[in-house]
Amino acid sequence: MAEYRRLRVLNDETVHTEIETFAKPEIDEGEVLIAVRYSGINYKDALATKANTGVLRDYPMTPGIDLAGKILTSNDPNLQPGDSVLVTGYGLGVKQDGGLSQLQVVPAAWCVKIPAGLDEKQVMTFGTAGFTAALAVDALQKHGLTADSRVLVTGATGGVGSFAIHFLKQIGCEEIIALSRKEDQKDYLTKLGATSIVSPAELFPEKNRPLNKQLTDFVVDTVGGDTLAKVLPFVNYGGSLALCGNAGGIKLTTTVLPFILRGVNLLGIDSVEASMSQRQKLWQKMADEWTLPADVAVQEISLEQVLAVADALLAGKHVGRTIVDLEA
Repeated sequence: MAEYRRLRVLNDETVHTEIETFAKPEIDEGEVLIAVRYSGINYKDALATKANTGVLRDYPMTPGIDLAGKILTSNDPNLQPGDSVLVTGYGLGVKQDGGLSQLQVVPAAWCVKIPAGLDEKQVMTFGTAGFTAALAVDALQKHGLTADSRVLVTGATGGVGSFAIHFLKQIGCEEIIALSRKEDQKDYLTKLGATSIVSPAELFPEKNRPLNKQLTDFVVDTVGGDTLAKVLPFVNYGGSLALCGNAGGIKLTTTVLPFILRGVNLLGIDSVEASMSQRQKLWQKMADEWTLPADVAVQEISLEQVLAVADALLAGKHVGRTIVDLEA
């Protein structure tokens, strides 16, 4: 019997990870078995490897909130063996075993067929980060974002921030402000499309005010917490912020003034339960229009290297996108 490998997070006295082997699983009605070619390392995956982060409630669990591969067996007439598919969000890697495994069973209803123009490696280079960025930029477009808009992106060197800058550049935005404390990444951000790079120390006053000088029409915020509270007073009248991250914390301490005196909109972006129509629309857009940037920082690792990358992510030392080659 063939054996397959997967990363497991266990909680027997202490929370820890190990790589284990397992046999080919069976599938139930409405499920498919996927030979996973690539997965990714996202902030949520990094949190899942640690204790007391609230990401995992049941153990053991295989993390990995996204995956791409080919269907081996299917109990759904719409998906056939050999079909290339991707899965992001839903309960993958959180409530149900995820992408850091050479084989994975998932509900067929979670699968998006990979559109022509993209392959399994490319869709995982985008991954949840790219899909989340696409959702955020799409939401801002629905609220008036055009090529003439000024847009600020927080957490700019992260996966979501990097893709957001790139998508904004492809739309034609002429003023894209990257907010980042990483001085050594200015060239990288400029290549992605940022027209200016500012640090939090440069942008934020010592004392946060309810309303500051209007500097930006729109914001893609990947950080949340105190950063979001400090950015909010700089948004122009009628502007919008797409909130899609909480690396800076889940609490938001602010005032109502930006909302009632400037008509600012705060848009929540949820990539986990996005509708299938949204998924198909935006993955097609990433195949046709918002294509992969030539300058996005991508590193490819094996299962053995996952924990080191997770630690770098949580320490704020990670740049760009990391994908896991399950055949490595």
